[in-house]
Formats: sequence, structure tokens, C-alpha cells
Amino acid sequence: MQKKRTTVHERIGDIAPKLADLTEDVLFGDVWERPALSKRDRSLATVSALVAMNRTEQLPYHLQRAIENGVTKEELVEVITHLAFYSGWPTAMSAMTIAKQVLNRPAP
Repeated sequence: MQKKRTTVHERIGDIAPKLADLTEDVLFGDVWERPALSKRDRSLATVSALVAMNRTEQLPYHLQRAIENGVTKEELVEVITHLAFYSGWPTAMSAMTIAKQVLNRPAP
């Protein structure tokens, strides 16, 4: 039985099938499904970590996922603003530029 192709598999599965499997099975299949934190809280933690570490490539996906998990646009803007004082002004400005693009997209 062949696994369903996911965005992760489409992006990297041809070169790194094991990393794609681990992303789907462990990260999104296990870690994101653990009951101790809501998906909303996990999204806030993930966005905060990505902003603080200046990991902008993953940020658009996780900003959109945060919206889908119940985080408001206002809360996302506020968390990025808050992090400017903890992770640095340049990381917050880079993140806010990406957030502006993601948060101003028309809803599908």
C-alpha cells in the first residue's frame, strides 16, 4: 500500500524520503497530536520559536496553520511585536514582513 503524497513528500520526498516520513509520522502524526497542549498553543509556541530563531522559510506555513488552529491575526502580530524585545528587532521585522504577506491573503 502506497502512502498518501503530502506537501512534505512533494517538497523533499524525492531526495529525503525518510525526513519526509519522520515529518509526517513523528512531528505531525505524534508530537502535534499530543493532548497536553492544544494545537492553538502549539502553533503559538512554534511561531514564537521560528521568529526567535529567524527561521523565516518555515514561517509562512506555520502562520497559516496558526490561523487554522484558532490563533487570531491580532495575536500573531502581537506575539511578533513582543518577541522584538526578546529575540531582536531584525528577527521581528523579518517575521512581520512575512506575516503581512500571509495575513493579508484572501481566505480560500
